[in-house]
Amino acid sequence: MLDGVLRRRLDPVLDRFGAALAGRGVSADAVTILGLCLGLAAALLIGLGAYLPAAALILVSRLCDGLDGAVARASRKTDFGGFLDIVLDFTFYGAVPLGFIIADPAANGLAGGFLLFAFYVNGASFLAYAVMAEKCGLTTEVRGAKSLYFTTGLAEATETIVLFLLSCLLPGWFPLFATVFALVCLYTAMSRIVLARLTFRRD
Repeated sequence: MLDGVLRRRLDPVLDRFGAALAGRGVSADAVTILGLCLGLAAALLIGLGAYLPAAALILVSRLCDGLDGAVARASRKTDFGGFLDIVLDFTFYGAVPLGFIIADPAANGLAGGFLLFAFYVNGASFLAYAVMAEKCGLTTEVRGAKSLYFTTGLAEATETIVLFLLSCLLPGWFPLFATVFALVCLYTAMSRIVLARLTFRRD
């Protein structure tokens, strides 16, 4: 929901940095992989109870997630790069809740598991819609030029990052934050299913 607003503000800055990195020979895939490594390190720190350093790494990790697309636009976009970006994004999104579960299984286990379930359902609806949209020849640039069809919703990247950062700042509130956000994710998935029914229905 907030991705569009954030992109309009950040994309010009990211494009300048991305062009500079591309000019120095840095590949978009390398930035994508660096972002994942930082995200996994953040999840590890969360599991160890080091929440504030983890929050800092999450911010830098997601900066890399924005920079990889800017580098690709300044150099060469590839289908593999788009594939790698989405797979590693989902890896990051799963690793952080797992970190909270490891940090305190008794307090965070149920809510963290519910959040991972909701991420799974929401991710499946997102990817399945993208596959069918490609099959039908649909295109969109609602979130900029992407390697696959992006559908919007209440739960997008920006909201997920806010959830993770709030949880790092207030770790005792993670069960509540995770439960509420899981419901938002499930609502997003259901709305995408309704959209798919309207878009792909055959008379």
